[in-house]
Parts: sequence; structure tokens; C-alpha cells
Amino acid sequence: MSIVRPDDIDRLLDGAAADPEQNLPYWAELWPSGIALAASIARAPDLVRNARCLELGCGLGVTAAAALRAGADLLATDYAPEALALCRHNCLVNAGRAPRTLHVNWRRPTRLRTAAGQGFPVVLAADVLYERRDVEPLLALVDWLVAPGGLLWLAEPGRPPAAAFLEAATERGWRGAFEEVAGPWPDPNDREVIVRVHRLRRGASRSRPGPLQSSVD
Repeated sequence: MSIVRPDDIDRLLDGAAADPEQNLPYWAELWPSGIALAASIARAPDLVRNARCLELGCGLGVTAAAALRAGADLLATDYAPEALALCRHNCLVNAGRAPRTLHVNWRRPTRLRTAAGQGFPVVLAADVLYERRDVEPLLALVDWLVAPGGLLWLAEPGRPPAAAFLEAATERGWRGAFEEVAGPWPDPNDREVIVRVHRLRRGASRSRPGPLQSSVD
């Protein structure tokens, strides 16, 4: 893939310093998890082909481009409008079409709940669990976003919050398996990173949870 990235990271960091929610510009990097999830989609395109899909935190569009190449009907979301613009550009270059996009912070999920309707058959997420504070909000959110019997395709490089999320998801009845991906990655500093790509299936008979609340009061 040919991926356009921001050329002024310092400016993005300066902007993040004024963000009341302290959202650093993680989206501006090419992370192993996004690459691993894109590769996993390429190996199993039937799981997204012609499916209504949502991506949480699309970043630069690596995973989105793979989903579009596989034939997904994709809605890509991110908290940074710059990320959405670059995602659309990179998808046009690499997949020949751009996804629909939604500017949203998933920690404030009202607009995502509206977009979900009865749920998406497939939800994609790479590197969305950086902090322990995100575990419970993400659990509540995916219960809304993923349709009964649907798939949460989650890539993570072994951070403790991801382990806590997976344990809690299992307790709630999510079932699945994972594969490990060891690269190679674009950044030599990531050479030791091993990404786990999980396919978690939501129970087909579970009722939808109660109203979503923002995790930020």
C-alpha cells in the first residue's frame, strides 16, 4: 500500500496539548495492529464482503483500504477530522473508492448509537485500548454496535487494557479465537512487536443493553 501520512507531527502534538480529553494523535502513525488487521481481512475477505461494517478509529486508513478491497460497505470513524480526510485519500489511492466517514469520539457514543441502528454485522478495531479507563466504555459500546451474532475483529499488541477487555468480554458471552502476527513492520523499532488479531463473536440471542452513557461526564 501507498499511505500518505502527516508531515508535521509537532503541530499535531501542540494541538493535542489543548485537547480537554487528552487525545494524542495516535492516528498519525502506522501501527502494527492496523497492518495486522488489514492482512487478516485480506486473508478472509468473505467475512466482510458485502457486509455493513464499522471501523472504530480508522487512523490513516490501512485497515479501511483492506476492507474496501474485500468488498465491505464501510463506515470509518475517528475523533480527528484530519484522520478522516487522510483515510478517504488513502482508500481512494489503494482501494479505488472511499468509505463513508463519521467524525466521532467513541468515548462520547451518542452519534455512534444512532449510526448503529440494529447493529453492524462486522466491527473493526485496531489499537483502540491504550488505557484502563477505556475497557468498560468499549465493552458497553460494542454491545450496541455489533449486531446479535456479529463479529468484532480486534487487533492489539498485548497491552494490559486489552487483556482486561478480552477477559470481561468472555465473561459477557463473547466467543472467538485469535491469530498472532509478527510482522515485518515499517518501523524497525517495532520489530519485536507481536500483534494478536481476535475474531470475537457476539451471542446470537443476547438482548441489546440499556441506553449508552458517555464515559466523560
